[in-house]
Amino acid sequence: MKKFIGCLAIMGAILPSLAHGQVGIDMASVTCAQYLAMPPDRARVFSAWMSGWANQKAGRNVIYLDAFNKNIESVRQWCNASPNESVMTLLQRVIPKS
Repeated sequence: MKKFIGCLAIMGAILPSLAHGQVGIDMASVTCAQYLAMPPDRARVFSAWMSGWANQKAGRNVIYLDAFNKNIESVRQWCNASPNESVMTLLQRVIPKS
């Protein structure tokens, strides 16, 4: 009986985490409108990915948090003006060629 209760406890701990499965995002196809419509937690993760990707492409290995926040605000402003554009299109335009 104790084993049964132990198994139920473990299953009860595991099953809720499975219900919160991960969502895959094709980063290359996200439009500005989709980015602006993301829930805040997903937008933060997407923004962090964009920042890391852009820094790597520019040959930088340091992230300045003040610059990160300013860059994200710039992306949001550009996206408000061009909602049908791809976010990656913007990033590729503004990243200096290394």
